[in-house]
Amino acid sequence: MHHARDAAASRELSGVRQEFYRCLTRRADALFELSDAVLCGDGPVRSIAELSLAGEHRRGHGSGY
Repeated sequence: MHHARDAAASRELSGVRQEFYRCLTRRADALFELSDAVLCGDGPVRSIAELSLAGEHRRGHGSGY
């Protein structure tokens, strides 16, 4: 039962992420990674450049500018 519930939650999360990605028109990859970094951060975000240090953000710091 737990596996079925986990699989359903995983599919739903995947669907939400795909819909969000489709909403991003310009620089979608960079913006998507920035949003992952914001959501996975340990605390408040003070600058976009600071997000480039998060593990979820795989691009260089220049993509934040």
